[in-house]
Amino acid sequence: MTEADVLENKVTHVLPSLPYAENALASIISARTIGFHYGKHHKGYVVTLNKLIAGTELADLSLEKLIAETDDKADKVAIFNNAAQTWNHTFYWRSLRPQGGGEPPAALKQKIDASFGNLAACKKALATAAAAQFGSGWVWLVLDAGALKVIKSGNADTPLTKGVKPLLTIDVWEHAYYLDCQNRRADYMTGVLDKLINWGFAADNIG
Repeated sequence: MTEADVLENKVTHVLPSLPYAENALASIISARTIGFHYGKHHKGYVVTLNKLIAGTELADLSLEKLIAETDDKADKVAIFNNAAQTWNHTFYWRSLRPQGGGEPPAALKQKIDASFGNLAACKKALATAAAAQFGSGWVWLVLDAGALKVIKSGNADTPLTKGVKPLLTIDVWEHAYYLDCQNRRADYMTGVLDKLINWGFAADNIG
């Protein structure tokens, strides 16, 4: 983490490396979009977070504990937003992969069929949630009391504070798709779900 190691302070949180090259998702998400999204937005959240917590009692907390400690605290909104966005984006990059989509691993497919009826219905639920999210936010596939559900969250909100287990996410902030799809969020969602979604990552998160 550069920026003079967050203005000479010890860096607590670092920007994780992308799990693929910036052009690896170019069939749907261009290298230009990844460059701005990862290299500017995601990096900016990490740098800002480190500045906000430097020298405080929160400086040594893990990202997950930091999110829990600052959730719904009026005086710590900026810390929560930057911590949650740092976590959400790292999870998002891992929710995608080159040559993604297709059929989920068998164990995940069974849970999808039990919860939604079939894979097409699961994908439709994710796409519908994305269309229904007014403004910036996220769409999530989560595990809740043994069943799979699709939920959406606004701005920096994350399932980590909702008592459910996130399995994968799709970013529906405009910066995730506007350079490639302009205002066509539905086209972005279709491309991600058909060609990039990382069902293996979701299966691994079930444990």
